Parts: sequence; structure tokens; C-alpha cells
Amino acid sequence: MNTRTELDSLGEIALIERINQTFGSPSLPETVRGIGDDAAVIDTGGPDYWLISTDMLLEGVHFDLAYSPLKHLGFKAVAVNVSDIAAMNGTPLHITVSVALSNRFSVEAVEELYDGIKAACEAYQVDLIGGDTTSSRSGLVISVTATGRVAKDKITYRSTAQPNDVLCVTGDLGAAFCGLQVLEREKQVFLADPSMQPEINEEKAYLLERQLRPSARTDIVYELQDLGVVPTAMIDISDGLASELIHICKQSKTGAVIFDENLPIDDATYLAATELNISPITAALNGGEDYELLFTVRPQEFEKLKNHARITPIGYLTDKPESILLATKAGQYTDIKAQGWKHF
Repeated sequence: MNTRTELDSLGEIALIERINQTFGSPSLPETVRGIGDDAAVIDTGGPDYWLISTDMLLEGVHFDLAYSPLKHLGFKAVAVNVSDIAAMNGTPLHITVSVALSNRFSVEAVEELYDGIKAACEAYQVDLIGGDTTSSRSGLVISVTATGRVAKDKITYRSTAQPNDVLCVTGDLGAAFCGLQVLEREKQVFLADPSMQPEINEEKAYLLERQLRPSARTDIVYELQDLGVVPTAMIDISDGLASELIHICKQSKTGAVIFDENLPIDDATYLAATELNISPITAALNGGEDYELLFTVRPQEFEKLKNHARITPIGYLTDKPESILLATKAGQYTDIKAQGWKHF
């Protein structure tokens, strides 16, 4: 008798590991890194590696058209893929875009979506080189594949961090999650009374932008290059800081300690989280969709970054792989668990 295993009993990470076990190690000598990092790594014989990453956004799962403008959605679809190239310390080059559409979308609506895609192409200096369009019976689907390149001696993986490395994060955390909560709240208010207007002040506008039109941190990649800093490991924060930290620790076989008072949280996020009865620390750790970069550097290399306005040291790695801890200002330590985005 065949047994049935439910997807939600595995989760995304375990499912990917299971698929990876099925295929095993890459068979082609050109394939330097396949499944398991932010992008695949291909050796074409030159001084650089070729990077390839792909992501899908599905209506009703990753976005809600009740409050997601199509132009912003097009920009976001590109940004989340460019972010994966940045997480490998790479420079994005090309994208392909495939969309599945139902007949409820007009030509003008599709043009608005592609206006956002074009804006992202211009912002990240990438070329749209192809894709596919097809019909859909279950809502809008957008699939983007991004390519990029990185010098062979500059590439960063998730698996190459070391004990005593300094853990750093770019920008601020938790804003995208709080923005999503605000949007969902206003949607429910509207559904209950369509005459009600959404209450969006200047602080909340920042949160909404972080959720609806996030930016990939290619700027930081270029600045690290200018400073002569090559991270020992790096990952982009899509599923939440806790989840991404666990990825680095698991693949690098290290532990970690991060300090809650060091987590960069914008004032607007603090205010919104308090209003929504959410811990700002929880939002920062588990919210996801910030698309900031979490990376590690050797202590001596951190000296080059310590005065950088958009990079914050949040902790360090240890030689205890089973110990990933959050340290409070009061001196207490709690285990960090991944409670971010669940795909199934």
C-alpha cells in the first residue's frame, strides 16, 4: 500500500532537500553549484561565474490584487530575483519573464504590469531578453528568471561562514511584514464598509512601499566591492531573518548569537507593530520579504564596514552548530526558530 506524505508535513526546505537527493550531485563539469543556494553557479570558462536564479509569484499566495498595484507588482517580481543575484555577491544582467493571465485582465492592465518590469530593468540595469505568456484559470502567475555574473574569487555562498565571523545586515527589518498587516487590516475594514477610506499616514506609507515595491540591495554589493570586502557568506532575507540565519548556520556548520538590541528596526515599524499588538523583534526576526542582505565577514574585515550607515552588526557566529541564540539586553538567551513564510 502506497503511503501519502502531505506537503505541509515537510515544508519547503525539506522538500527541496528531498528533490536534491533524487538528482544527486550535478553531472556536468560546468555546474559549480546547483540546488541549495540563492542562485545556481555555472563555469563558462572565463574569469567570472555565471549566476542563474528563478522565482514565481502567484496571485492569492504571494500577492493580493485588492491592494497590489500592477506596476508595483511588476517591479517587485524583478527585484526579488535580482536580490538572489546580489546575495551571491553578483551583478545582475538579464531577466526572462513568463506570465499566466486570465481574460479578466485587459491589455492596459498587462501594459501596467510590464511598465513596472521595465522600471525595475532600468533601476538594476538588466535586459529583458525573453519569456512566455499563457492562459490561467486560477489567477495571475509571474515567473522571472534572472542571470548575473561574479568574479570567481568574489563569489559568496551560504556554506562558507566561519566561527567568530561578524553577522551583519543591511537596511532595516520587519517593515515589509508590518506593511502587509496594515494592508490586510485596511482590506477587512473596506470589505466590512466600502465607504470607509484607508487610514494611511506618512509612516505607514514607508511600510507599504517596503511590502509592495521592495528594492534589491545591489547598491551594497557595489559598495562592498569598492571597500574591498568579500563576505564569507551571504543570503537575502526573503523568508525572515531567523530562517535565513538558520540556513547560513546549517550549511556552514556553525552556531550563532544575535543581540535583540542590535536589530535595525525603523521607527515606523516600531509604531505599527505596537499598534498591531506585534512584537517589533518578532516582526524583524520572522516577518520576511525585507529583501535585505544578511552576510558574515571576518572580524578584521568588519573594521572597513563599522562606520557604514546602512550596515549593522547584529551578532557573531560560534563553533556550536546546534546553538542559534537570541541574546536580550537583560542577558537572557533564547533559541531562534524559523517561523517565517511557510510555502505549504
